[in-house]
Amino acid sequence: MQNNQKSCFFLASLILAMLAGCQSAAHHRANVQDSSTDRMTVGKVQKEVRVGMSSADVASILGSPNIVSTDEERREVWIYDKIATDRAYSSSTGGVNALFLGFVGETGASSTSQRTLTVIIKFDRDGKVRDFAYHTSRF
Repeated sequence: MQNNQKSCFFLASLILAMLAGCQSAAHHRANVQDSSTDRMTVGKVQKEVRVGMSSADVASILGSPNIVSTDEERREVWIYDKIATDRAYSSSTGGVNALFLGFVGETGASSTSQRTLTVIIKFDRDGKVRDFAYHTSRF
């Protein structure tokens, strides 16, 4: 009877191990996506950037801008232009096919998307935020 229990335990472990290899592409994508909290988002800009804020405060919140220029009155304008490409590829082998049919099957999926975020911050002559705007897209 004890050998029978060992055999059942082994078989159950084998089945669980084979099924563990079967993950969806969405699951794999979630595992590889950047979820860092310090990246620039529209929500971060909306929540933390305020008119009257100093340029040093903006830099501490958003980091260095990609472009610094001046307007027609020689006031600074900072532009943050962020572009990200998300690529995910997922494949799974084995699973139920290997257990019951005796062959290893492979399935897979891939996904690519891009997102952009442009933030324009205009400063007054004293280096304080006088206006800001943002645009985001995802395709």
